[in-house]
Amino acid sequence: MVGGLCVGLGILGAVLPLLPTTPFILLASACFMRGSPRFHHWIIHHPTFGTFIRDWQEKRALRRSAKHRAMALIVLSFTVSIYFSPFLWLKIALLIFAIVLLLWFVQLPVIEHLADDEENH
Repeated sequence: MVGGLCVGLGILGAVLPLLPTTPFILLASACFMRGSPRFHHWIIHHPTFGTFIRDWQEKRALRRSAKHRAMALIVLSFTVSIYFSPFLWLKIALLIFAIVLLLWFVQLPVIEHLADDEENH
């Protein structure tokens, strides 16, 4: 039940500003892994989310391209939210939250493709 809710919120987060996608999908994966092997298999092999989840579960890291796309979407969604926000205090709060989120996100490890390719050959 919680896993399904997390998948739904993750899908909504893909199209709604300020609602994150990745944490909900990762939480759904953790729930499915424990509660439903069938759903866990589905989400791990999902064409959109599967690669990100496997990278995080196996290496606790993101691919550089995914990290750059995510950072661009964070900046875009916060910029739109700040622009349309009617209150100055909310604009300031959103800006602070965006800066903190980006500072945290930049710290996440990156998967180096060259190192992975050399290990596999």
